[in-house]
This record gives sequence, C-alpha cells and structure tokens, in this order.
Amino acid sequence: MNFAVIGAGAWGTAMAVHLSKLGHTVTLVPRRFEQALQLSSERENPDYLPGVPLPPSLQIGHELVPVMMEAQVVMLACPAQALRETATRLRDSLRLATELKLVVSLAKGLELGTHDRPSQVVHSVLPAVPVGCLTGPTNAGEVGQGLPAAMVLAATGDDALLARVQSQISGPSLRVYTSADLIGAEVGGCLKNIYAIAAGICDGLRLGDNTKAAMLTRALAEMVRVGAGLGAQAETFYGLSGFGDLVATCHGGWSRNRQFGEKLGQGASIDDLMAGRITVVEGYKTTASFHELCRDKRIEAPIMNEVYQALFADKSPALALQDLMLRELKRE
Repeated sequence: MNFAVIGAGAWGTAMAVHLSKLGHTVTLVPRRFEQALQLSSERENPDYLPGVPLPPSLQIGHELVPVMMEAQVVMLACPAQALRETATRLRDSLRLATELKLVVSLAKGLELGTHDRPSQVVHSVLPAVPVGCLTGPTNAGEVGQGLPAAMVLAATGDDALLARVQSQISGPSLRVYTSADLIGAEVGGCLKNIYAIAAGICDGLRLGDNTKAAMLTRALAEMVRVGAGLGAQAETFYGLSGFGDLVATCHGGWSRNRQFGEKLGQGASIDDLMAGRITVVEGYKTTASFHELCRDKRIEAPIMNEVYQALFADKSPALALQDLMLRELKRE
C-alpha cells in the first residue's frame, strides 16, 4: 500500500521505517522544511530517533498536496494537542486524495478544552474520512530496530478495510491485532501516560517494588472504571492498549512520562522539567484534560486526582502518595 506518515518525531519515524522495510511505498512528512532537508541528506533522524538509518526506499516529503494525491493510508504522528491543526492542514488537500482509504492517529492524549479523543478530533475536521488509531506497548527505538512488538489497530465501520490495513502493517517484527472498541483503545493509550507519571514518582521517591506494583494494580482498576464510564468495553483494558501499554510505559527506562515523574519525585520543578524540551510528555496535559472530564462525569479516579494535584496544585508528590495510602479502607 501507499502510506503517508505525517510527523517525523520518534514514533512517526519508527513507523515509517517499519513500513518501508515491509516494501510499501512510504513518505515521511516532517512539519519543518529544515528537518525534511536534514532527514533527506543524513538518512537518519538524529534529534528524535538516533542510530536508526532510514531505508533508501523511504521518501521524505514536505508539501502535503503531492503526498496526499497517492496516499491510501495516512498516519498522523503528532502530539495530541497538535492534532487538530495537523488535520486542518490535511483538509485542504483532501479533494486530490482520491486513493485515501483511512486516517490513523498515533497520538495518545486528550485534547485540552474539548476533552476529545484523537479520533474525535480528526473526525471533527475530516468528517468524510474513516478514522482509526494504532496503539499499544511500543517503544519507538525498538520498533525502529526491528525488535518484536504487538499493537492494536482500532476503528469502527468497514471490517474488510481494517483487516486489509492490519495485514499490510503486520510483519515479522510487528504483530497487529484489530479492535472495534475505538473508545477503549484510545482511552487506554491516553490514561497509561498519567499512571506512568505516578510510577515515575514512585521511582523518584525510591519507594520500592511493592509500592509500584500496588499502584499499577490499582491503576488498572481505575483505567477500567474510567473507560467504562466513557463508553468503552472493560475487556479492552486487559489487552495491549490497556494493560500492555501500562506495563511498558510504567517500567520502560525510555518512557518520557515515567522519566518526568521520576524527576518530579526527586524534587525537580515542573517549570524546569518542561523548559527547552523537544519531545512531548503527553501525560502532563492529558492529566489536566482527564481530570476535568472525570470531574464533570463524576467518575472516581483517585490516582489520577493525586497526579493532578502534584502537577497543577503544587502538592508534594510524597504527600500525594501518602493520601492515597490513607484513603478509606474497602474490599478489593
């Protein structure tokens, strides 16, 4: 198939490399012209995915119109808060996208203000195009290196199209499952970043394995409760887009959200942690959006609430975890 990957951060680059190695026609489209020139000349993405060479067959584009004229599947590999603007840029070239079958979001975060999931953001801008998400426990560096991984491709509607795209994305190093629970797949991918911050705080405070195991167990229960309250299927959260992504992100040394929480637990300030970043900590703004959403819908989410207090209400991480331990006792 012909794939266009819009956004050349770590994950977009890794996905483009993977698809290109499978023999597809793939165009990676960075946001900045200067980055497009760098990737074309160096055949590597040193800022976001160093050490992973770009295959000779991988095309680097910049103008969306010629890319969209031939693309059958478009993957949006941008931060959640930039998704609406990216979809809006795509809209202007849709009249020429005669081959387009599916737009797939790779983002994992809720939009501030609207509390929309990634597919909802894209659908609101591109209502005539089928939209899905690709999510799961995948570190970009490992996927770029071709290490084995598994993911979930979720969408509603055309099962035959979903099965076809599933087969085209899958390969010897990446196994893709499908799901019709688009809400659950996206909610799990968003929530795990919040709990990864909490796991990092545990690491930063040196609270040990028992604390972290207990927190992750209760986080999974909270994911199921929040997801069900938002219309997702509970069983989805026991799969790759829920439990799988939660485990990987909360334990992986590469996880930006876990690293962020760890440094916060060690005493770093939010301002210092956010200053000068070139990579995005999705869990930071997603915590604010989910906190408002759960409050409005009266969904109980105590771990999320304490992470919110630590990030946005100047509550010390140690006190936040202490308050979780001192909550009213109850049956599991």
